[in-house]
Amino acid sequence: MAAPSGGGAGHGLWPAPHLTGPVDAEISIPGSKSLTNRFLVLAALADAPSIIRRPLHSRDTALMIRALEDLGAVVDELPAHADADPDSGPDLRVSPLPDPTADGPRSIDCGLAGTVMRFVPPLAALVRDVTVFDGDPHARRRPMGSTIAALRGLGVRVDDAGAGSLPFRLHGEGKVDGGRLAIDASASSQFVSALLLVAARFTDGLHLEHVGGSVPSLDHIRMTVELLRSVGVAVDDSEPNHWRVSPGRIRAFDVAVEPDLSNAGPFLAAAAVTGGTVRVRNWPVGTTQVGDRWREILPLMGASAELDGDLLTVTGGSSLRGGVFAETSELAPTVAALCALATTPSTLTGIAHLRGHETDRLAALVAEINALGGDAEETADGLLIRPAPLQGGVFHTYDDHRMATAGAIVGLAVEGVEVENIGTTAKTMPDFPERWATVTGTHPPAGSPARAEPSV
Repeated sequence: MAAPSGGGAGHGLWPAPHLTGPVDAEISIPGSKSLTNRFLVLAALADAPSIIRRPLHSRDTALMIRALEDLGAVVDELPAHADADPDSGPDLRVSPLPDPTADGPRSIDCGLAGTVMRFVPPLAALVRDVTVFDGDPHARRRPMGSTIAALRGLGVRVDDAGAGSLPFRLHGEGKVDGGRLAIDASASSQFVSALLLVAARFTDGLHLEHVGGSVPSLDHIRMTVELLRSVGVAVDDSEPNHWRVSPGRIRAFDVAVEPDLSNAGPFLAAAAVTGGTVRVRNWPVGTTQVGDRWREILPLMGASAELDGDLLTVTGGSSLRGGVFAETSELAPTVAALCALATTPSTLTGIAHLRGHETDRLAALVAEINALGGDAEETADGLLIRPAPLQGGVFHTYDDHRMATAGAIVGLAVEGVEVENIGTTAKTMPDFPERWATVTGTHPPAGSPARAEPSV
């Protein structure tokens, strides 16, 4: 797999901190990207203005806000709540799309955000006139065929030159009838969530059926369903691969966003790698986030994970063990980095869909682990990683934020690892280098970014 070249603004080499002793830190994690962008879409369709407290401020959420504003919503920043993390940024007040909806045409930049390129087109179908969707070069390789086919199945005109990907033009008529629709969501659960989020505003609601292979990342669909129910939308998901959403209003809301538990992973991994301790504040006791699985995964690798109230404490063991890890979804790059450092072999299964994420994550992980002397290979639906001594070198990111944090994890145990384009972490955590320096007790090397701005 060819790696993107380094160089250029934000694409230099970041010397990953290498530690010879245990970490000991207590931290807060910014808000969940998955929850923030779902709440933003729901707020744009709600029956009155909504308040989103402690949202994530990153490139992905900035792109979502810009897209909703282009469609006619109004997003205002408010002073953060008194008990918020001082680094969390302002709260948001979202005034929904006007009724009748605004005329276009308009262009929406999706960047590399799957939630924007998949969640926003069904919403744009409820707005009159043409909306053009495009994004970063890597975004044009992400699967979009199911979204485009679904929109056409709902009677929406989409011009994509037969590519089934970005860029494309959507011709909105201000309403969608809805009804029964069958799609193939085997490439991404986001194809399902995208339609469910807006289905209550379809004239006849939606009966969505998945046909095809298994749907990956079902936790994310469960998250969407729970959020819909929390704002008064009736969803019946009692039959496997079927979701029925009744037409009706979406109730305005005032909500605080949970910390991003997936983004907590690299910091918790630092405890496991170094035999140290990391404590994460404000861990939710009950959550739909897939990142809550860190409490199961890390003990399998030899660490301990204890939740006391809302404080999660992870302490590394005497060694890092491999194992069998199924359907780790977006956690897989962090799990793979740990497995590359483990003393026993590992198998990761149920993650074939990661080939269609920000980059082909399976190929990228194999390429970068092996380039450092590791022993990793792809399988049909995952990875095999066997113990091997690693050495320093460049860890390429392919403009993928989770590849960047995977490189940082490897660098804790392997001297001389340089992460190409650490700035790509701005997709979901603009201040990752600064937070990593805090947890590791180091300072950012001269000339390296302490903060990657979430510009769109």
